[in-house]
Amino acid sequence: MVLSSLMARSFSTTISRKQINKILPSASAAIENMKSNTTLLAGGFGLCGVPDTLINTVHANPHIKGLTAVSNNAGIVGSGLGLLLESKQVAKMIASYVGENKLFEQQYLKGEIEMELTPQGTLAERCRAGGAGIPAFYTPAAFGTVVQTGELPLRHNTDGSVQSYSQPRDVKVFNGKSYVMEEAIRGDYAFVKAWKADRLGNCMFRYAAANFNGAMGRNAKETIVEAEHIVEPGDIDPAAVHLPGIYVKKVIQSTAEKKIEKYNFSPDEGAGADMGALGEGETAGKRERIVRRAAKEFKNGMYANLGIGMPMLAPSFVDPSVSVTLQSENGILGLGPYPKKGQEDPDLINAGKETVTLLPGASCFGNDESFGMIRSGRIDLTILGAMQVSGKGDLANWMLPGKIKGFGGAMDLVSNPQETKVVVTMEHVDKKGRPKILKQCEFPLTGKACVSRIITDLCVFDVDFTSGLTLIELAEGVTVDEIRSKTEAEFQVVDDLGSMG
Repeated sequence: MVLSSLMARSFSTTISRKQINKILPSASAAIENMKSNTTLLAGGFGLCGVPDTLINTVHANPHIKGLTAVSNNAGIVGSGLGLLLESKQVAKMIASYVGENKLFEQQYLKGEIEMELTPQGTLAERCRAGGAGIPAFYTPAAFGTVVQTGELPLRHNTDGSVQSYSQPRDVKVFNGKSYVMEEAIRGDYAFVKAWKADRLGNCMFRYAAANFNGAMGRNAKETIVEAEHIVEPGDIDPAAVHLPGIYVKKVIQSTAEKKIEKYNFSPDEGAGADMGALGEGETAGKRERIVRRAAKEFKNGMYANLGIGMPMLAPSFVDPSVSVTLQSENGILGLGPYPKKGQEDPDLINAGKETVTLLPGASCFGNDESFGMIRSGRIDLTILGAMQVSGKGDLANWMLPGKIKGFGGAMDLVSNPQETKVVVTMEHVDKKGRPKILKQCEFPLTGKACVSRIITDLCVFDVDFTSGLTLIELAEGVTVDEIRSKTEAEFQVVDDLGSMG
């Protein structure tokens, strides 16, 4: 009995836990031994949850260079990883979105930087898998696209020609469905932004600032956390620890100002959240017709994900009797309206990086979990914009010639059309009057055979992935002959043709 008691005491961790202190006095001390030509994982989505204190410190140490930076996006010019692009400290970016960072786009197209574009959900899972000891996995996202076929330019020459392409992905069929193999990403360093952290390294994230921070923080050989609040062990409820201290090497005090990329406010404040995305004049009229019709796609009890632009306005026209839970792929379920002016929160943004609110009963989580919901078909409906759609439901919505925006989350959102209904909202023709509904898409695909319904300013098509298009509704004053003249793909017409009104 005495021996047993002594053994129990000998395994006590009380003393050793008191000795653990991962807090360093500054960011400079935290990156003192950081090496060049290594892989840096950086949390953040847009400007939300970005470890700016640490990034700014790397920027102040130009001898650290040749980095492979892994992040959803590269911030904006003058902020976040955008600073390291300007200083040429990043040699390669692995990201899902170029976004509004013109410098990033220019460097890529001029051959000054290598870029590996990756679908957002795949990027999150590659980072999660790397931290979980899983070398590779199969995903339905990006099958039939340039990601799968290896036709994605990695680096350009100075004249804009392609110097090197990505590698083709292995494809396997499981239960009759094709999946693409993706390899895990492993980081040397991870920069993480936390709301709270203690000296043991336990971290808590706040709202949408969780984004990629958890997956990145679990991955690297050396995870460095900057926290807004450094607290004592026990001050974070054990159930509220989002990143356990076992993954964290160092903790510093965050000193950088939190930023908001896109302010958007509720319409009653008259500050830009009204129908601004519809444009003006005749264009606004066309787009409002599209959005009003899209609102009819919502059914009571649905979980839905909406693309940026016109799709985000559809809930404004939903009948009050219909209750829909909106999901935002950056880690929100239960998305609320835009905030009133003065009540915006930098930790609450949607996938378009706009300020938003949460509804009662909402939940927040990391991008890796968010895209798990999406790929597994938990989302009933997604409404997306498009540049082109084919007669068999292929979608192209991520790239125009000479312009690179990136994939974002679209490839994942359309990867399970058997469970998630994919509805496209777009104008019927482009600015030059050319059809956008084609026999085959001319632009690079976002997904193959994934679009179930097309809503334009002129009509509504249902799409069968085998037999093609069926015209089911017309806008007021529009004839079938007009639709035929403005649609390249062939289509059938239902006998009881309805009205979009």
